[in-house]
Amino acid sequence: MPIERVNKAFKDVSLSFKVNPLTRDVIALKNETAIARSIRNLVLTNRGERFFNPDLGSRVGSILFDVVDDISAATAKEEIEFVIESFEPRVELISVRVKPDFDSNELNVAIRYTIVGIDAQPQQLSFALQPTR
Repeated sequence: MPIERVNKAFKDVSLSFKVNPLTRDVIALKNETAIARSIRNLVLTNRGERFFNPDLGSRVGSILFDVVDDISAATAKEEIEFVIESFEPRVELISVRVKPDFDSNELNVAIRYTIVGIDAQPQQLSFALQPTR
């Protein structure tokens, strides 16, 4: 029996809330862009910040105020893996790489994943985490 590949489409609302001039509707993010934004939001959301879902989010924000070293990078990596695997069912995580940048006092994050249900190449999301007040 051949395996059937399900093709899905994912859509999220843009957090900029800009209006599409043609449809007069809020701009929507689709597929790869929607999922990348969702992963980034999950990582940057503090645990306990969301009403009615206090378990959603990660402790990455508090880790950023520790000394930037290999231990804080490993802790941030574990938190990122946990939050993605727990709260983003649309992706299969391939790898998470967190490298400390001692000069800039930041953590450079690279997340590789595949999107479940659509025919797309593995995606990579990269960003820097910096402590802010």
